[in-house]
Amino acid sequence: MTVDQKRRTLLKTGVLATAASAATLGAPWVRAAGKDTFKIGFVSPVTGPLAVFAEPDKFTLEQVKKAVAGGIVSGGKKYAVEIVYKDSQSNPNRASSAAAELILRDKVDLVVAANTPATTNPVADQCELNGVPCITNDTPWQPHFFGRKGDPKKGFDWTYHFFWGLEDVIGSYSSLWSQIPTSKAVGALWPNDEDGNAWGNEKMGFPPVLAAKGFKTIDRGRFQTPINDFSSFISLFRNGNVDIVTGVLPPPDFANFWNQAGQKDFRPKIVTVAKATEFPAAVAAFGDRADGLTVEVWWSPAHPFNSSLTGQTSRQLADAYTAATGKPWTMPVGFKHSLFEVAIDTLKRAGGKDPKAIRDAIVATHLDTIVGPIDFKTGPVPNISKTPLVSGQWKKGSKGLDLVIVENSLAPNIARQAELEAIKYA
Repeated sequence: MTVDQKRRTLLKTGVLATAASAATLGAPWVRAAGKDTFKIGFVSPVTGPLAVFAEPDKFTLEQVKKAVAGGIVSGGKKYAVEIVYKDSQSNPNRASSAAAELILRDKVDLVVAANTPATTNPVADQCELNGVPCITNDTPWQPHFFGRKGDPKKGFDWTYHFFWGLEDVIGSYSSLWSQIPTSKAVGALWPNDEDGNAWGNEKMGFPPVLAAKGFKTIDRGRFQTPINDFSSFISLFRNGNVDIVTGVLPPPDFANFWNQAGQKDFRPKIVTVAKATEFPAAVAAFGDRADGLTVEVWWSPAHPFNSSLTGQTSRQLADAYTAATGKPWTMPVGFKHSLFEVAIDTLKRAGGKDPKAIRDAIVATHLDTIVGPIDFKTGPVPNISKTPLVSGQWKKGSKGLDLVIVENSLAPNIARQAELEAIKYA
């Protein structure tokens, strides 16, 4: 079946659910598409439980708009750039529908997406199915690659991804947890989704590495989200003498756990939960109970990298975001920016709009970005480029909570800013 036949079949069989349009989402500009315009499709969880990841989108799109206002040159010819922005609604089915609409109706030249497997995996799958170049980030590479049944001997033809992996977050977390005395009993909050199943995997996830480092994992097993009642988890953790709690949860689910832990007077020394505690707005809702929470840090103003698109340092990008929005910096600012750095660099080198030429330009990427060097030939499996990872702790500062780097064993070029402290309870 040809690509055109696939497109017609998908359209006829109703694969395309209605996805939010660029106008609905307030995209800052739209140009008439044509042979002299590169169209980039952008899928993001603007609404739903993952919406906190999309907070920087408007700011990022405005920056990109300014950077490409005069067009870009590819193969000696000038092209305008149009971005078509779609809301995944934090739902994998919606993400798939949005990507299909971008490909089949909007006829984009390149698709970009970010923010957990719920977005990146279905978007990449649609692009792979339809032979459309795709760049994604902000999903650990194992849930993205193996969650899509990737074969390390073959890889994928059209879809490329950059982020850190489970080996990095496990290494950083375990190094973090070794900085202060604990029982070394780790209570796990790993849900029944692509992230939770990968993180809790008994062969490739946290359990075998933690066991080798002398930690004991207390794991009740996978659970469905959203989840309201964590009483059984808290009881199990208390009985297991848990001093460390970890997991990978959306902010609303962790809020339920942390509030109930307070009500039941469960007081672990260290709480390191991905997704939920990565964002200033989410942790601020906990008030005093946010002070001392820890989390991996994929990007911060302290990262020693510059943008290839605007020339900004990490600090300058963070400050520009705060100046434009009145909000504190958040990790997706850097990764949303880098997504478009790689996309624009790719289109400049593609020499035109041929899909295979764009795909080949992605493969040949060797770019220093705001989140570090991107090179898809470096692995550890095909189609993947890794970015550095450190860990940080939320601490009270003069202007509220600050996320400061307290662990950098895997990326010593990113400086530590403070020492880890056990959570203090009133």
